[in-house]
Amino acid sequence: MSSPLWAVLPGSIDDPAAPSGGNGYDRVVLNLLSGAASPESAKNAFPTRPVYEIAVDGAWPAPAEPAREALARALSDIPDKSDVLLDGLVACGVPEILAPHKKRLRLLVLVHLPLSDETGLSPAQAADLRKRERTTLRLAATVIATSEAAARHLSEMHDLSSKPEVIPPGVAPAAATDPDKFGKRLLCVAAVTPRKGQDLLVKALEEHLADLSWSCTFAGRVAREIPHTSPDIHFTGALHGTALESAYGKCDLFVLPSRNETYGMVVTEALARGIPVLATAVGGVPEALGRAPDGTRPGLLIPPGDVTSLAAALRAWLTDPDLRHRLRAAARQRRETLPTWDETARRLSEVLDR
Repeated sequence: MSSPLWAVLPGSIDDPAAPSGGNGYDRVVLNLLSGAASPESAKNAFPTRPVYEIAVDGAWPAPAEPAREALARALSDIPDKSDVLLDGLVACGVPEILAPHKKRLRLLVLVHLPLSDETGLSPAQAADLRKRERTTLRLAATVIATSEAAARHLSEMHDLSSKPEVIPPGVAPAAATDPDKFGKRLLCVAAVTPRKGQDLLVKALEEHLADLSWSCTFAGRVAREIPHTSPDIHFTGALHGTALESAYGKCDLFVLPSRNETYGMVVTEALARGIPVLATAVGGVPEALGRAPDGTRPGLLIPPGDVTSLAAALRAWLTDPDLRHRLRAAARQRRETLPTWDETARRLSEVLDR
């Protein structure tokens, strides 16, 4: 058994009302490292370790004083020379709380999204968060990013002395879907926020594609409502378990119009079901989309924030059966080469054991 790990997480880690890619990544990997979940096969087995989770409630990354005090107490209680993995949402905004432990603990910071990359921040807010994050990452013994693009971005933005470790998310195996001949069922799975770009998709559908037959389901917690008039647009709120699986099962094309994304775990979740993807070419999304073994892309990439390009790509998908056939074939091939969660946990285990 490997050495113990302390994991500092947002209090929402297991809150079904607030699902996120970051929380999902943390939960799956920690369960694998601790042995609470079994690797998919014996050949993927790796040594487990004691994992002590510390979930701290608070409005991260800018918590009120009670949350700050709770984090400070929790860190002080961790034994000297311990490995401490901190979710970047908790750690990156409070470097002054981490600083006293720089020499006492081995701090590893896992950045799911750079704080200043969140949409809707004022210039002053973004600058303050960027400064805080830079200080935090320079305190860390190891910085972990979820894609090569995110690692480069962090290195350049914060002038880090060494490149972050890249540990991409995995994806769970899933049954392939049965596509509709006309490909008219669209799905977007993401919290409804400005960064995820659902407003762009609604605009493309209602203003540019009203002459075509389609339906679009938006599955995700609604942080900001998006006005719409079409009866073929459906906002379901957050979906879980069989309800989410059913939404994927009724999907022909997965659409992710994000303005910013470090990886895009929902991209590989769609591909795991053989569903082609239309997404913006931001951050690690092209890495998540990847290519089929024959070199073809299992979807379409467009510029971020470009409604015209989004509408054109959707029109091509809806009106060109040959395009649908090619992308579906590529998605089925890509399905066989997707990264696994075992690989993610193994990579993190190797980083911890250095």
